[in-house]
Amino acid sequence: MGKIEELDKKILKVISQNARISFRDVAEICEVSRAAVHQHIQKMMKLKLIVSSSYQIDPQLLGYSTCAFIGVKLERGSMYKDVFPELEKIPEVVECHFTTGPYTMLIKLYAKDNEQFMELLNSRIQEIPGVISTETLISLRQSFKRKIPII
Repeated sequence: MGKIEELDKKILKVISQNARISFRDVAEICEVSRAAVHQHIQKMMKLKLIVSSSYQIDPQLLGYSTCAFIGVKLERGSMYKDVFPELEKIPEVVECHFTTGPYTMLIKLYAKDNEQFMELLNSRIQEIPGVISTETLISLRQSFKRKIPII
């Protein structure tokens, strides 16, 4: 990986707070030219330090009232490479992690309601070959969510 400069960190701090900010405004805040901002952002994208820019959407306003974290146990850890593509086919599954500890995988999903959640869990997730058990934690409220600190 290429060297991350102090200017890169300044730019990341600004754009991580507002992905829609103009290069002109970033340049002004960082006290550099627009060309410098553009060059540094292009470099960070090439290094895959910046992997995307996106809008954050409130799932509840779209009707997703259930947020759940599901610990998934597999027959063998090596089955992860076969199971995660199946989970990826379920649009409501928004995160999937290969983990240590009591579960082979930890997934996060959103459902419109508990009925849809039960359908996703029983008819989709637990039916994937290799899945031997699941344990669900339902989020009652997200207290905060933050971006990784740029130091």
